[in-house]
Amino acid sequence: MRDQLPGEEDHFNSFDELVAAYEKKIFNVVFRILGDYDEAADVTQETFISAYKHFASFRGESKVYTWLYQIAVNQCRNQMRKRSRLRSLRIESLDEPIEWEAGGERSQREIADSSSDPDVVFAGKELREQIAGAVAALPPDYREVIVLREMQGLAYTDIAEVAGISLDNVKTRLSRARMMLRRRLDPYYRPE
Repeated sequence: MRDQLPGEEDHFNSFDELVAAYEKKIFNVVFRILGDYDEAADVTQETFISAYKHFASFRGESKVYTWLYQIAVNQCRNQMRKRSRLRSLRIESLDEPIEWEAGGERSQREIADSSSDPDVVFAGKELREQIAGAVAALPPDYREVIVLREMQGLAYTDIAEVAGISLDNVKTRLSRARMMLRRRLDPYYRPE
């Protein structure tokens, strides 16, 4: 049985109490969906601003944490749409030359790969990074449900309410997300 979240049975006397009870949990779910700390901080703030605007009209038809998660997930969706619009304006390939250098040679973009340096990365840290990367690489609809279920511990019915989808759709998306993660992470679990 799941532990009771703060405020599930309690009535919040002020919005400050609500923020104190859920700010870290909301930030964690937003960060895991977006994968960027600064964006997550901004989106968490926007989530609570939106919640504040509607706090007086919250009728208690759903649990408080479900209501907040729903606002947070919607804010994440908005942020991802914003990202998508920005990317479509300017897409740069890492393989394309960036400019002509003196002497007529082109330079390429280089990205440091510290994951192959055994002195820097421990096996456990590398695996956690691979898992985080695999979750971040999931399509947004699948990432939402996997984060809400596996990282936040929400029940399937709560995920359905937060994501605005049917219970069957939650189960399907979770199954597909787990399969995608399994395929991507399989090399890290197979003995050499």
